Amino acid sequence: MLNLAAAKQYEKDFYVWLMTNVELLRQRRLTEIDVNNIAEELESMGKRDKRELLSRLKVLLMHLLKWQFQKNKRSKSWKSTINEQREQVDLVLIDSPSLKYQLIEKLQGAYCLALKAAINETNLPKKTFPDSCPYSLEQVLDDDFYPE
Repeated sequence: MLNLAAAKQYEKDFYVWLMTNVELLRQRRLTEIDVNNIAEELESMGKRDKRELLSRLKVLLMHLLKWQFQKNKRSKSWKSTINEQREQVDLVLIDSPSLKYQLIEKLQGAYCLALKAAINETNLPKKTFPDSCPYSLEQVLDDDFYPE
């Protein structure tokens, strides 16, 4: 039976709710855990990781575009941002390797967002940039790849 006190605690104090349910799980008192909210939180964690991964991919793609199409403005800062985004993508994929398939599926969508951001930041006309992602996922994630 659902522990109503634990379910109500979810709304009042998330940390206390979390620790209560952790302890119930460890004690294998499964009939007392707040199943619905635990399921919601687990699903939310997966969505958060997916959103972070796609956000990192967007920033990475935007900086690759800036690197390629604003050669005269290349800087250590841009290179650092490219490297940092690659590292952050790697860290998420280390914890959740199955999300790499999301990168493959979402590359073009992330590119469209990156393209809008690049146009906004560079003030270059849209026609300057390719309509579809000019880089493979392997290139995007390759530490040695900087488009010319």
